[in-house]
Amino acid sequence: MPNLYFCQPHAQNQGMLRAILSINECEAVVRQYPAIYIGEDFPRLGNDGKAAKDFAVLRFHPEETTATWRPGYYRVDSDLNKLNESLLALSR
Repeated sequence: MPNLYFCQPHAQNQGMLRAILSINECEAVVRQYPAIYIGEDFPRLGNDGKAAKDFAVLRFHPEETTATWRPGYYRVDSDLNKLNESLLALSR
């Protein structure tokens, strides 16, 4: 199951696990907040953490990939509060 992490550079938060999603839940979130593949390594925060924007990261393990999702990490540039609201709506 894909993992979703919230990264908040201004708080020096490298990445906090926020949710474990099913493929269907992940696809519902990505329809609202597009994800861009960034590779097989978790992104590192730069030295300019206070100026950097918050973002989310999706992780797909190799055994969880589909025709749409390859193994690795995807960056989701979105307001984390809005993304969190979408996650809460999934559980209703």
